[in-house]
Amino acid sequence: MSQTILELLNDLFNRWCGESIMSINKLPASGSPREYYRITGTKSSAIGAINHDREENEAFIEFSRHFHSLGLAVPEIYLVDLENNAYLQEDLGNLTLFDHIFEQRDNGDFPEALTGVYKEVLIELQKFQIKGAKNFNYSVCYPRASFDQLSMQWDLSYFKYYFLKLAGVPFNEQLLENDYSTLIDYLLAQDTNYFLYRDFQSRNVMLRDGKPYFIDYQGGRKGALQYDVASLLYDSKADIPPAVREELLEHYIAGLANYPEVDAAKFRESYYAYVLIRIMQAMGAYGFRGFYEKKIHFLQSIPYALNDLKWILNNVNFSIEIPTLLKVFEDLLKAPKLKRFKDKEGRKSTLTVSINSFSYKHGIPKDPYGHGGGYVFDCRVISNPGKLEQFKEMNGKHEPVIEYLDQQSDADEFLNNTFSLVDMSVDKYEERNFSHLLVSYGCTGGQHRSVYCAERLAEHLRESQNVRITRWHRELD
Repeated sequence: MSQTILELLNDLFNRWCGESIMSINKLPASGSPREYYRITGTKSSAIGAINHDREENEAFIEFSRHFHSLGLAVPEIYLVDLENNAYLQEDLGNLTLFDHIFEQRDNGDFPEALTGVYKEVLIELQKFQIKGAKNFNYSVCYPRASFDQLSMQWDLSYFKYYFLKLAGVPFNEQLLENDYSTLIDYLLAQDTNYFLYRDFQSRNVMLRDGKPYFIDYQGGRKGALQYDVASLLYDSKADIPPAVREELLEHYIAGLANYPEVDAAKFRESYYAYVLIRIMQAMGAYGFRGFYEKKIHFLQSIPYALNDLKWILNNVNFSIEIPTLLKVFEDLLKAPKLKRFKDKEGRKSTLTVSINSFSYKHGIPKDPYGHGGGYVFDCRVISNPGKLEQFKEMNGKHEPVIEYLDQQSDADEFLNNTFSLVDMSVDKYEERNFSHLLVSYGCTGGQHRSVYCAERLAEHLRESQNVRITRWHRELD
């Protein structure tokens, strides 16, 4: 971090609690340019935020103060310096609902206790949507005050241009736009006088002492209740089983009995139309971040989204006529460019990918299979944690080293490029029934960068492919 940011956050922290910073750690980056720092003093702690988008800051701070005044579970805003694009907020810890899902689902099941957490989250959501909407200042919403026709058109165009076109799925543009208009008109005919959280998904729910807290609602606006429920229950990587999803939907609808002003029957009738637009918005994001920006981890959500679309096509009857859009979804499930994003259990593979890390000081590992193919990637282009004293006795499997490299833009760019090449080879090798692919990552000492990259590739392949994986960290082993 720059000295300027350190001085700014130290000044804010001191003004808030009268203490100087004892330790400060940058939190892992997400999909936004906002930067978060965990700050601790002798007795106090806070999260420092740096965001150069002033309008977004104003929205988040205004919303936070409004929700906090109603007793809703959001971080308290401690101190604000809008002129320097910074503020301090309450530290809610590290555990997100998304992390908790994978702690609880070791064997792949969706345990009852986890379902109970989701039920509590859905009831809390209603408080935001209905109670929170009263006396809400929509004038500071950013970028739109409501989920209106233009907002919906943006999302649907996002899906069309960044997913359908980049995935090579053919469609009649005029007929698709006609169905878009039909869908938008139907959605806007519903009750839209509630607070719409906009990005209500498992990564934006924190769990502290077992209680859910809520973050990242700065994109909120006026809208319908159904959208946020769809966002949570069709959160791709959470991979909620269909039966559990239906149970949670019924639980949410039952909770609406506490709000007699809400027509629960109307909610149910139009719910899946909102599921569609939410899935399309998410897939547009996967396409933009993955296909266009080459951030491969966004592509790992595609198999889940395709499975959700398949379930909807097989189980939902819509009351509106959108034949071209439904045909596009059917074509998505058969698209050649999306073949490798099919559900892993539905794919057959005889391929083993052997992943090595090594030091160039001791030479490039030999190919034990005699093919002479595969890849050798030189990680020395990445920022070297081995030059920092605190990392010298660690390696690329230690959490502090992982956190450091996760924050380096050069590491992210390098990995995304190597993942793309390996994915392409996996596809072609599987088509030709090849048995082995060798991938080696090298750096100066074979301890930090190469180990980190090898581990990240193994993780990527586990999530996105159905191949067998072996790893060998030559210098560590």
